[in-house]
Amino acid sequence: MRVSTKGRYAVTAIMDLYVHGLEGPVTLADISERQHLSLSYLEQLFARMRRHDLVQGTRGPGGGYRLARPADSISVADVIIAVDEPVDATQCQGREDCDAGERCLTHDLWSELSGQLQDFLDDITLAELGEQPSLNRLFPDTDHHLSPPGAPGRA
Repeated sequence: MRVSTKGRYAVTAIMDLYVHGLEGPVTLADISERQHLSLSYLEQLFARMRRHDLVQGTRGPGGGYRLARPADSISVADVIIAVDEPVDATQCQGREDCDAGERCLTHDLWSELSGQLQDFLDDITLAELGEQPSLNRLFPDTDHHLSPPGAPGRA
């Protein structure tokens, strides 16, 4: 089992927005260039994330996207679910018809794994991802964490 490309790209794109959005709105063209993702694909992902109130857009010169809520209130699971990617390890998407219309012998195992994966991703926020040393190494010219001013954990 793995998280789909759509889910991984959405998390990558919103993290780019978080990292680069501290100074103001970020354009999808900039995210596309930095992350090597298709602009049209980003437009689709951001439309879905906007409908789930994860991001908000500003039109016009100087416009772009920013987070709609504080980074510590947006979980990785929120992002994946917003782009219609359920976290599900079962073959039947939870319908219990995995073995020729019947429940398979290992359904409970895969269902429990799905729940644990959902809980794991739900417990990780964008702010927590921003505190990872690997992300802060990408910005060596700063002596602070990626958290916005006044946020807990910012030096």
